[in-house]
Amino acid sequence: MSPYATRITTADRAVTVTSDVLSIPAWSQRYFGSWWNAAEFSGPATGPVVAADVDAAELSRLTRDVLDHPHESTPYAGSAMLYRRDGDGTVTAAQPGQDLAFRYQPDERRLRIAGGDDTPVATAAARLARELLRSQLLADGWTILHASAAVKDGEAVLTLGGKGAGKTTTALLLARAGRRLLANDRVFVRPEDGGVRVLPWPAAAAIGLGLLDALGLYDGVRDRVLAGERLHPTQHQRVTDALTSGTREPLFNERGKELKPQFFPDQLDTWLGMPLAAEGRAAHVLFPRISTGEGPAVLDDGRELDADDVFTAGTEDRYPDVFGLIRAETDRSRSPYDELAQRLSALPRHGITLGHDVQANTGFLTGLVDQRSPAADLADTGRGFDHLPGHAR
Repeated sequence: MSPYATRITTADRAVTVTSDVLSIPAWSQRYFGSWWNAAEFSGPATGPVVAADVDAAELSRLTRDVLDHPHESTPYAGSAMLYRRDGDGTVTAAQPGQDLAFRYQPDERRLRIAGGDDTPVATAAARLARELLRSQLLADGWTILHASAAVKDGEAVLTLGGKGAGKTTTALLLARAGRRLLANDRVFVRPEDGGVRVLPWPAAAAIGLGLLDALGLYDGVRDRVLAGERLHPTQHQRVTDALTSGTREPLFNERGKELKPQFFPDQLDTWLGMPLAAEGRAAHVLFPRISTGEGPAVLDDGRELDADDVFTAGTEDRYPDVFGLIRAETDRSRSPYDELAQRLSALPRHGITLGHDVQANTGFLTGLVDQRSPAADLADTGRGFDHLPGHAR
């Protein structure tokens, strides 16, 4: 094995990132360590391995192996991914625009990455290590939801909704009010021990300039940037320029998508003062929307979990499964998805509106979710969820 390695573990599943370059597995340790268990590793690398190195010769060889044969192309992480699949399932791929090349050997559960510089190699290694863990968790019956989550005393508030609904805003307000941040955009969930266990989906956190300003966090972030500290490298240069110049207004690209500061997971704690949680148990479900000119309020419109709340390979818009890591996903018409939906529907859940007054929103949210939940009462009595309406026995 290469001299440097990081072992990443969650829910009894693991992936090892190895390299001859210390900064590459160290990047994965930093990226995953706040949410999943990631630590230096010196034992035999059993299970899936991502072997990633700065190696110009291998980069060239793997790239030629793709270009010199019939291949397909797809957008991947902002640039074209070219790939070909052999008869034995081996996938060779290249991103010429990123100076990256890949080879995945499914029989050996080994994914090789070669690149021209350590930062893009380290970023790709972390991303694909997460995909390998994702494939194992899905096979174990976990589901990914489009949701943020914040945890207090082990109880998680799940906030679901589409882009712009207010998932991140809700989670950050609750985190600023004393909870631990579990996720800002996606979570893994699974029915377990009568409830729903929740795990984070580690990712760089995108927080808009306007929201940072409203939360009173903009000046501290800007000071760190001016002092030479760096945010995640996927951040658009226009965002860095805006922080440098002191611009606080939201930025948008030519397609109308907002460009946001991109924080490493550990920076949510060290820069923004939001400690992170490694897991929780679902206790409340919120379905927010942001409404200009209105104060926060409960809608209670009967909203429940639906297909749009579930993240699948078919809804992936940035990292398609080029390497065939994800096995056929669970039929959503059957258990455990059906059981998951029923258990979440048995929890306190509210459709809510949030305005633009941070203090009012925070007081409203904490008042709504700080009431003692049925999940806590049932845990004390040991009764579980069996008596609740909609529970699947």
